[in-house]
Amino acid sequence: MDTVWGQNQAEKGSEKIVSITEAARINNVTRQAIYVAIKQKKLKATKDSTRWTIHLDDLEEYRNNKYSRTKSIYDGELLFDNRKGYYSVGQAAKFLNVPAQKIYYATRVGLLKAIRKGAAWVIHIDDLKGYQENYLNRKPKVG
Repeated sequence: MDTVWGQNQAEKGSEKIVSITEAARINNVTRQAIYVAIKQKKLKATKDSTRWTIHLDDLEEYRNNKYSRTKSIYDGELLFDNRKGYYSVGQAAKFLNVPAQKIYYATRVGLLKAIRKGAAWVIHIDDLKGYQENYLNRKPKVG
């Protein structure tokens, strides 16, 4: 890992230990986010008299297991399974190279079919391609 370590890093033998501040800097999040992850037992840490310390391996494990919308499950199935053709609004926007608000608008006015599953909108690739073909790639009428 090619990370530059700050003054808060300590080494105990061959172990690499960082503070909450350094862990936040490494993960590009706030100190509060790291502290909350510790309190929710999502990130292993130990508290020496006044300071929390985090082993770099535990920080790496936390980063790998951190919540991601792409891993969301609904009724026991992966919600946005791209291999089966199901996309989130954000993924659809990226796929079509348009803002997410355009996708929300298209679903609201009926130009793009989307299914509500829990709190998420799910869009099938066939519907995305149809929307792209019929509305995004359409040539304007001159006349």
